[in-house]
Amino acid sequence: MSKLPLIPPPPSDFPDSGFVVLGRFQPFHKGHAAMIIAAEEIRLENYPELKLIIAIGSSNRTQTLKNPWSETERIEMIMYWLENEANFDATIVSIPDIEDPPNWVSHAERYHGKSGVLFSSDINTCELYQASKWSVISTSLIERERFEGWRVRETARMLSTINDEDAIKMILGQSVPKSIIVFLIENDYLKRLAFLGEGGEPVG
Repeated sequence: MSKLPLIPPPPSDFPDSGFVVLGRFQPFHKGHAAMIIAAEEIRLENYPELKLIIAIGSSNRTQTLKNPWSETERIEMIMYWLENEANFDATIVSIPDIEDPPNWVSHAERYHGKSGVLFSSDINTCELYQASKWSVISTSLIERERFEGWRVRETARMLSTINDEDAIKMILGQSVPKSIIVFLIENDYLKRLAFLGEGGEPVG
């Protein structure tokens, strides 16, 4: 198996530590929104000296139904939500996959900084960061089954050939914030899903 390219490459210096929320955000949905809002509330109350960092994983994956939106598109997506719905600031960084769990944290630290606080709903991720002496706050993903990424993507794929924007907003609005739906429609980021050949697999 060939090694995945490091896209983007790590910065030359380690970034400052922060309060990190890590996800793939394919796409950014209401479960992600609730988690980041909760993270910001906890950060403000307990760690105001740390900045909120939203870390986007899988930045180096090729386009598939599991990864339909690029690193840049996901950054733009989250920034649009922050500006139009969340109304607070965050630093957004992208982290490429390396398919090497034991070395994941040391790899990710090059992008989001060392020894901060991780806020996550993923058990395996929490365990990796705890083993690396990070402070970890584990949370439950609100309505996990409803907001599983593959379910949201499948719904979006079914809507990808529909031109009725009101119908798209009504159906996709059950799982995706309004601002994100507007962003996807305005940038024509839904139609591509109709041409990606995978389908229906519960894959994260």
